[in-house]
Amino acid sequence: MDLHRTGLYVPGDRPDRFASAEASGADLVVFDLEDAVAAERKGRARDDVIRWLEARSSEVAVQVRVNAGDDEDLRAVSTLPLDVGIRLPKVEDRMQLDRVAELAPGHPVTALLESARGVLNARATAEHPAVVAIGLGESDLRSDLGGGEPVLDHARLTALYSARAAGLPAPMASVYPAIRDLDGLAEDTRRAAQLGMFGRMAVHPIQLPVISAEFAPTAAQIAWAQEVLRLLAAGGVATLASGEMVDPAMRGRAERILREYVAGP
Repeated sequence: MDLHRTGLYVPGDRPDRFASAEASGADLVVFDLEDAVAAERKGRARDDVIRWLEARSSEVAVQVRVNAGDDEDLRAVSTLPLDVGIRLPKVEDRMQLDRVAELAPGHPVTALLESARGVLNARATAEHPAVVAIGLGESDLRSDLGGGEPVLDHARLTALYSARAAGLPAPMASVYPAIRDLDGLAEDTRRAAQLGMFGRMAVHPIQLPVISAEFAPTAAQIAWAQEVLRLLAAGGVATLASGEMVDPAMRGRAERILREYVAGP
């Protein structure tokens, strides 16, 4: 699965925003049939999203966040091209994922962990063959668990270790709900990056540049990574121009930095 530095949710019942969402510069656009849509509008929203995705010409990566346990959502997405991903909320066990694979076979699934049980079962979720990425629903976790930042940090690290152990990319960070608090967004995104996450979802386009900047490797990091890979190509231990000794154990870090650079705009 490709790395996405920025992702943007767009409410499924706001077709007037679909085109602007895809033109926002986000690496990933998620058409939301779940939390952003009132219960009485969900059926109409599903129709509008499917109609849009059937006719779209944009090349931006897209997903549909379906409603947990809603077979009609899954059947509708199953009619779309296989590059349309499914963002599945409230995942707690493999049976939910088996159902998705049965009703929408071949569609890549991003599984969202939004409860204590979901986090504790993160490894089994990440290892399911339909799953290409996992993420957290941090607002739901706060409601379920209470507590402060250490509680979320534990969930973020659990998701990270589970994803990487299953060969999946590092999880994207969850939405930062205070839309206008860009300083708070930058600080919290920096913390998520320090915990090993890569990329973040947004609910408004003004959040995208802040998120992108926090996950962008610096020029110094890119130069370091390029020098490391160039010197390690000869094998063994090498010494950088700065005097730092590098060995093959550092190859993975260098390759990750360059992947993150390529993932950006």
